[in-house]
Amino acid sequence: MPETGGINDVETPQVPPEINTNVAQSARVYDYWLGGKDNFPADRAVAEAIAEQVPTIRTQVRAQRAFLGRTVRYLAREAGIRQFLDIGTGIPAAGNVHNVAQEFAPESRVLYVDNDPIVLAHARALMPSTPEGRVAFIQADLREPEVILGDPAVAKTLDLTQPVGLVLIGVMHHLRDDDDPRRIVATLVDALASGSYLVLSQTTPDFDPDAMRGLAAASEQGGIANVPRTFADTEPFFTGLELVEPGLVPILAWRPDPGPERDPHSVYVYGGVARKP
Repeated sequence: MPETGGINDVETPQVPPEINTNVAQSARVYDYWLGGKDNFPADRAVAEAIAEQVPTIRTQVRAQRAFLGRTVRYLAREAGIRQFLDIGTGIPAAGNVHNVAQEFAPESRVLYVDNDPIVLAHARALMPSTPEGRVAFIQADLREPEVILGDPAVAKTLDLTQPVGLVLIGVMHHLRDDDDPRRIVATLVDALASGSYLVLSQTTPDFDPDAMRGLAAASEQGGIANVPRTFADTEPFFTGLELVEPGLVPILAWRPDPGPERDPHSVYVYGGVARKP
C-alpha cells in the first residue's frame, strides 16, 4: 500500500458522530501506518511518536498483515477450515480474512470483531462476500470474550460445533496483564470445537529491548495500551494446543513466501498457529 508523505498530506475522513477524534485509537494508528486515510491528528501524533522509537514500524505492520495472509491460507487450503472468528479486525485493508479464505474456499464464513466505532462505520467494506459464503461484523471488546461468544451474530454466522479458525493478530499487545489475557484466550478456545485452530501474534522485546520499551512508552503516553511479551510469556497462550510447524517463531520465519531472505528478528513479533485436539 502507498505510504502517506506526512501528517499534513492525510485527508480527514468523514466522522461518524459517536467517534471521539481527539483520542487516539489503535485501529486508526495502524490505518495511518498502512497508508490509509481513516485517521485523525491524535492518531497520527501517536503513530509518529512510535515511529521515532521504531523507524521500521511500517515495515513491521506490513509483515504482520503478510503473516495474516499466510496463516489464513494455511487454514483454508491445508487444514480445511471454512469458518473464522477474527477479533481485532482493524479498519478494512487489502487481504482481510474473508478475501484470503474465500479465494480458495468460496463457502467460507467469517465473523469480524472490533471495539472501535470507526471499524463498524466501515463494516460495509468488510461485508461483500461470495454468494456461497457469509461475512458479518460485531462491535465488541476482546476483554469481554463472553460477550463476544454470546452475541447473536455468532450463532447466525458460525457453527461452533464445527472447527473454527480463531484469529488474534495484532491485538494481544493491547491487553494488559491485569486483563488476564491467558484467561481471555482460553475462554475463546474452550468455546470452539475440536479441530479448531488458534492463530496468534504478539509483539516482543526479545529482539530489541530498547526499541520496544520506547514503543510501549510512546503508545501508553498516547493512551493506547501496549504490552510487548517475551517468548516465555507468549508461549502459554497455546497451552493445551498442538502447535503447527514451525511452532511459535518470529513471524518472518513462519512459512515465509518465496523471495529474498530477511532477518527474522527484524520484525519484533512472535506468531504461531495451533490446533485444538
